[in-house]
Amino acid sequence: MVLLKVFVLVASIQQLVAGLPQVHVTPNSRAATGCGKTQLLPGVTQYRFGLKSSGKDRSYSYHLPSDYDKNMKYPVVVGFHGSSSIGLFFELDTKMSESRYSGNKVMVYPNGIDGSWAGPTYHNGSTVQEDIQFVADLVADLKSSVCVDDTKIFATGMSNGGGFIGTLACDPLGSTLFAAFASHSGAFYTDTDGPNNGCNPTNPPIAMLEIHGDVDKTVHYEGGQGDGGPEPPIPEWLEWWAQRNGCEGKKEEGLAEGDVHHFSWMCGGKGGLVQHYRVGGMGHCWADTEPNLSQISVPQGPAPIRASEIIMGFFDTF
Repeated sequence: MVLLKVFVLVASIQQLVAGLPQVHVTPNSRAATGCGKTQLLPGVTQYRFGLKSSGKDRSYSYHLPSDYDKNMKYPVVVGFHGSSSIGLFFELDTKMSESRYSGNKVMVYPNGIDGSWAGPTYHNGSTVQEDIQFVADLVADLKSSVCVDDTKIFATGMSNGGGFIGTLACDPLGSTLFAAFASHSGAFYTDTDGPNNGCNPTNPPIAMLEIHGDVDKTVHYEGGQGDGGPEPPIPEWLEWWAQRNGCEGKKEEGLAEGDVHHFSWMCGGKGGLVQHYRVGGMGHCWADTEPNLSQISVPQGPAPIRASEIIMGFFDTF
């Protein structure tokens, strides 16, 4: 019954968003910088519709700090929702638009076609390359109206969106768009066959963080068959990224009285380029010490860590 109520809430939000007026953006408007341009509603999530990408109408929402300064360049965090969802649901679940997490950042929430991102077999409506191109077009569109620090654009996502983080990081175009990547409960359908399986980031090494519950029943920690195809074991997937980045040593530490295990690899003489948090007893939900919507859908109680805080801290180091 609780899960049904969550799905009803998502459906209601989708209907509300679909009924909002559409704003069509032309390619020429995306060429200019957004620095110096006034934003009328800082601190309030705003919606962009009609962004043409690969011949399709795409959309996203964005949230500016309440004290947004049109002449200051801001870091940007792009958050990708899970399957059967929309950007607004990811925003509500992670609380990333709250000032405690993004008081000095611009948050962006793209919408996948028909509620998901390309990669799994259940996705329809766009290819992997079309979704990657949409992300590139989104970044260009955002920069036409918002003052953005080009060197501090980051990507995070949950579940299907978390798997799309891996797809972006492995792609020659997608990997150039972001300074660091963070996946939560990632369903890595496009990265299943080892470190040399066609993963071709343009400028390695790639900063990568992954957070996962060890009793996740949707995206299994030990890998196997998922809803959209085979998925790699999370420990092996992390080792592939360590190899791709030329990492040598791995450090493990227990947190939250042993309920959380944090892993960090030494890469190129630096620690922390590849990191992982394994959360004991947590299922397929966003880790938070406070209740959130994905915890209700599992259902389970709060986790011993705050993923939003960890992810923002990871991004701040880059």
